[in-house]
Amino acid sequence: MKVFHLSLSQSVVLRHHWILPFVQALKARMTSFHRFFFTANQVKIYTNQEKTRTFIGLEVTSGHAQFLDLVSEVDRVMEEFNLTTFYQDPSFHLSLAWCVGDARLQLEGQCLQELQAIVDGFEDAEVLLRVHTEQVRCKSGNKFFSMPLK
Repeated sequence: MKVFHLSLSQSVVLRHHWILPFVQALKARMTSFHRFFFTANQVKIYTNQEKTRTFIGLEVTSGHAQFLDLVSEVDRVMEEFNLTTFYQDPSFHLSLAWCVGDARLQLEGQCLQELQAIVDGFEDAEVLLRVHTEQVRCKSGNKFFSMPLK
């Protein structure tokens, strides 16, 4: 089963000897955060910065403030390691599908409206699209480091 994720940082390259100190710094910053619920139910079209991929995602509509607080702490760790911080005005989302290239023109408009109608029509939408955030995970290469929230 594919696990959905929500990014709190841009992808960066960590030197091998930075991995453990980086993860330890992240863990230290995450200790004060509590678990929380968020809702992602607004269909939105995204592209990566290079416009080489297009994504269909569900944008977070509640819980945004909690994610901003998490990003603030992640950014502080990124700065400690002279790495790129997160986007200035992030759109937190869960990616559902992607394709190669910039397909925004084909997907926005009627297609986007139809996708939103499908999401809105889910009988159990409030339950299905409400997610309990229990941990922050850091992926480095093929390793995952988990930081449980209180």
